[in-house]
Amino acid sequence: MPMSPRDYTWLFTPGSTFAYESGTTGVIHLADGGELDLPTGRVVASDPFVYLGSGDVEPFTATVEPGRYRVDAAVATLTRPGEPPSGIPHLRVAAARLVIRDEPAVTWELALLPGQDPAGLGDDEFYGYGVDAGTGCFYDASAEEAFPGTQEEEGPLWDAFENSDWSAGPHLVRSADGGHSLAAFTSGWGDGCYPTWTGRSASGEVTCFVTDFFVAPDPACEQV
Repeated sequence: MPMSPRDYTWLFTPGSTFAYESGTTGVIHLADGGELDLPTGRVVASDPFVYLGSGDVEPFTATVEPGRYRVDAAVATLTRPGEPPSGIPHLRVAAARLVIRDEPAVTWELALLPGQDPAGLGDDEFYGYGVDAGTGCFYDASAEEAFPGTQEEEGPLWDAFENSDWSAGPHLVRSADGGHSLAAFTSGWGDGCYPTWTGRSASGEVTCFVTDFFVAPDPACEQV
C-alpha cells in the first residue's frame, strides 16, 4: 500500500515532543508565515530555488476558492543529550502547512499532479516533490513567472533568506512588482523528496495542504 498519512494534528500542536533512539529530543512550536495570495486557487509546492519559473512544475489537481490563506510551519527545536543551553537553538522545519479552512481534517490524501494515480504506488511509496536546494514553498500557479532571476541567485526570495541568515522560515515573499507572493521555508534535514498531503473536512472540502519533511517520528510508530 502507498504511504499512509501521519497524525498531523499532533505534529501541528505546540508543545508536542518526540525523541530519537540517539537520545536527541524535539519540541514542536508553530511559526507563522502570514497569508499567501491564491488568486486562481491552483496550488503549487516545490523547491523554489530550483524549479520556480522553470516551467517544470504543475499545480495540484485539488483546487480551492481564490483568496488569501494562512501559512505556518511545525518547527522542531532539537536538543542532544547533555547539550548545554544555546543562544542559537537547533531548528528544523518538520512540516509546512497551507490552511484553507480553520477546521479539522478528517481524511487525508496525497496531493496529486495531473496524471498521478496512487493505485500505481507500491508499499510505502508516495508522490512528492524533489528538493535540491534545501527549501520548499507554496505559491499560486499564477506566480510561476513572477520571480525572475531566482535561479540566478537574484531577487526577493534570495533577499528574504540571506537577510535572515537563512533562518528556517516560513518567509512570505512578494514579487518585485508586489502582485504575487510565495511562502518559502527550509526543508527539514535538507535535500530529498517529500510528500504533500491534502486534508479534507467531513463534507469533503479541502482544509489544508501539508508538506511533511520527515523530521518528527510518527508517535504511532517506534522511535527512529
